[in-house]
Amino acid sequence: MARHEELPIPVYSCLEPVYGGGSQLDEAQLRFQNLKSKFIQVFGQPPHLYARSPGRVNLIGEHIDYEGYSVLPMAIRQDTIVAIRKRDPSESEKRLLIANVSDKYSLCTYTADPDQDIDLKNHRWGHYFICGYKGFHEYAKSKGLDVGIPVGLDVMIDGTVPTGSGLSSSAALVCSSTIAIMAVHNLNFSKKELAQLTCECERHIGTQSGGMDQAIAIMAQAGFAELIDFNPIRATDVQLPAGGSFVIAHSLAESQKAVTAATNYNNRVVECRLAAIVLAIKLGMKPEEAISKIKTLSDVEGLCIAFAGKCGSSDPVLAVKELLREEPYTSADIEKITEQKLPAIFANSPSSLNVLKVASHYKLFQRALHVYSEAKRVYAFKDTVSSNLNEEDMLKKLGDLMNESHYSCSILYECSCPELEELVKVCLNNGAVGARLTGAGWGGCVVALVKESAVPQFILNLKEQFYQSRIEKGLIEKNDLGLYVFASKPSSGAAIFKF
Repeated sequence: MARHEELPIPVYSCLEPVYGGGSQLDEAQLRFQNLKSKFIQVFGQPPHLYARSPGRVNLIGEHIDYEGYSVLPMAIRQDTIVAIRKRDPSESEKRLLIANVSDKYSLCTYTADPDQDIDLKNHRWGHYFICGYKGFHEYAKSKGLDVGIPVGLDVMIDGTVPTGSGLSSSAALVCSSTIAIMAVHNLNFSKKELAQLTCECERHIGTQSGGMDQAIAIMAQAGFAELIDFNPIRATDVQLPAGGSFVIAHSLAESQKAVTAATNYNNRVVECRLAAIVLAIKLGMKPEEAISKIKTLSDVEGLCIAFAGKCGSSDPVLAVKELLREEPYTSADIEKITEQKLPAIFANSPSSLNVLKVASHYKLFQRALHVYSEAKRVYAFKDTVSSNLNEEDMLKKLGDLMNESHYSCSILYECSCPELEELVKVCLNNGAVGARLTGAGWGGCVVALVKESAVPQFILNLKEQFYQSRIEKGLIEKNDLGLYVFASKPSSGAAIFKF
């Protein structure tokens, strides 16, 4: 039997396989009816098909996917649905019209040109659809597939993944858009191909994505978290303990990953690459060879383990502590070691060059220490859930790993913010066995592991101790609280609907 990443995206003629039954199904039926009627209202005809992709919460393994290390996310029930219709090829003006059911997002219009450049200085929400549009056409061309001359597309989007939450609203939109474009061209690629393709897509918007968000959105299985491995990409089902529940709580600080990339997200990608190159050189590689061969910290892990082996250890962290200094490095410090100017090292990466323009120093020791220790925590988490520990001890061990992860993200990787720190503290003070920021950080959400029986009271306490003051300040409406704090079970991945 084929592994599920080898299978194509499932195509359904009804909603039950994805949305189950009961109130969740009723809610989904209303959404699809509303989406269809608004589509007809705007475009005059119904859509040909729909594609959906879920948001995700990363349970553990933060900022390590782009370093080649495994991560452990789960899909959540909140998702993005794309309704799409191919226009008549004979129309003279071929345009992509992208609408949203929410009045918050105005209609975006683009030419039906797969080679168009995305204007990154003028950030528009429709750019995420264009990421998928460009990526699909590039991939089809690379496979030698004839998808015909570009035609106009009518598109309408309905998303329930909160934006800027660290729950992957951008990946949900890019994945569902790419899948909708693929399906309307009567194609269906394997989940593995799509995970890789959509990861490449988001780079069109200037974020050096590692691939976790796209992989879980596409490969998720209802009832399971997934251990996502890279190179090659694959997903392994992970059964979570029945006695624990994951509560997701929004800090109300929006994480604007694409907008702040040069100082935050992409900055860390650059620091990790520099840490890997410096480690390789200090471990005996010639500078020129290190620059050409070493792209991530996982590339240099073998050398670090060999170094640690001389001291009777197999932990790459030992090499970091011995060979990198804790004080930040300047560009001149690094260039002395690499024997090459930093802009020359990153010449092929415009987003990295943007980082170099604004960075004054680089914390190589801290970033490498986080990546290697976090990579170990992912496997410790997976080993714990499949161990013979009793439920109490299992939850405690998982909670400890989550707490260690948060400390590392906050202190070593510096991707937290005051609101996240406050929210983690409130979670732990109210009985969470573990709590950590999730997603890119710098805002967004916290994920807390709570005993199943304690969830209702836990959520009530969060509302009183964290959200009430924000409601009084007018930051959020009391009626919207359910959007900002909720318990989640692992949900299913991407799907195509043809009714």
